[in-house]
Amino acid sequence: MYKIKKRIEISAAHFLKLSAPTKCSNLHGHNWVITIYLKAEKLNADGMICDFDLIEKILLDKFDHKVLNEVVDFNPTAENLAKHICDMFKPHYCYKVKVQESENNVATYEV
Repeated sequence: MYKIKKRIEISAAHFLKLSAPTKCSNLHGHNWVITIYLKAEKLNADGMICDFDLIEKILLDKFDHKVLNEVVDFNPTAENLAKHICDMFKPHYCYKVKVQESENNVATYEV
């Protein structure tokens, strides 16, 4: 089994719709760190699971310097973002995504 990991950083804003009052309901931003894990039993014709630059381009184009509430149709919590990103890369056998919104706050989604 081949496995790769790609870590990228993005800057993006969001606000959360939560059941209890919180400061996170206000628009605010993070310097997010996204780590995506892919695996495959066979490599593509280029000898890769997926090109690292392609992973970065997809994530930067969709999320970097955006208001996440305008990009996705769900409450953009770190947990929901982790699952969404994993689903984006299912054709490339994504099995885990970590989304870090701050130094002490990390959400992980694993298949």
